Amino acid sequence: MSAGTSGGVVISGLTLAFGRGETRRDILRGIDLEVPAGRITGLAGESGSGKTMTGLAVCGLLPAGAHLGGSIRFEGIELIGLRQRAMNAYRGARIAMIFQDPTASLHPMLTIEAQLVDHYRHHTRASRAAARARALEMLGLVAVPHPQAALRKYPHQFSGGQLQRIAIASALMCEPSVLIADEPTTALDVTVQAGILRLLRRLCDELGIAIVLITHDLGVMSALADTIAVMRAGEIVEQGDRYQIITAPRHPYTKALIDALPDAGSIPDTRTRSVPGQGPAGIEEAS
Repeated sequence: MSAGTSGGVVISGLTLAFGRGETRRDILRGIDLEVPAGRITGLAGESGSGKTMTGLAVCGLLPAGAHLGGSIRFEGIELIGLRQRAMNAYRGARIAMIFQDPTASLHPMLTIEAQLVDHYRHHTRASRAAARARALEMLGLVAVPHPQAALRKYPHQFSGGQLQRIAIASALMCEPSVLIADEPTTALDVTVQAGILRLLRRLCDELGIAIVLITHDLGVMSALADTIAVMRAGEIVEQGDRYQIITAPRHPYTKALIDALPDAGSIPDTRTRSVPGQGPAGIEEAS
């Protein structure tokens, strides 16, 4: 691992546990991961492997009772142990997160304008007019139709795909260096899914953002990520260039995940092919 990455994140020896003594549950075990600027780093694995917990650790959004160890460095700053006030200045501004369910980050009773404008002004000293102009710019960037009209609407007035684009616009309001996308397309249909993935690729290439793409779908990874880290039971078992991971996997677990992908052109099999093994006891996560 390098000592640091400008605009990115370097994770070294990251551990996460809940409880103490006989009730202790180890969730993450020695995670080493570099997320450089202008690249999409895929974090793959089954539910319970620790992917989402890794993303939440970077954002400082872990539940109460979490015991973190190791190092998370962002632009040379150590995030583990950072005071809450200082972490709040990074979270949502320099480090942003997109969730699987866009309604998790959008208030149902507030207009899109109120949410984007207030979010921007919370992290900057911008006037309301400047914040509104920024909101329009971001909605245009992520291709939300009719941005002016969209600002006046409420979340329930949009489709799932449009809501996810709005959630991405909200995440981009403060020009983050790091964007963590946690299963951003799982709840969307295939056509909308493809559009969101193309959008993430374009944002990475054009804005130079470091993106962490969290998903159980290695098919998505193979189409989008530059590098892939495969997680199992709270550990990274294999990581490397996308082409190498997909075409010449070295770890049996990675091979099993690839074998579980549906064959292109075949009749869909509704039976789920499972991968042997399980995550650490007590892990529960959405992805």
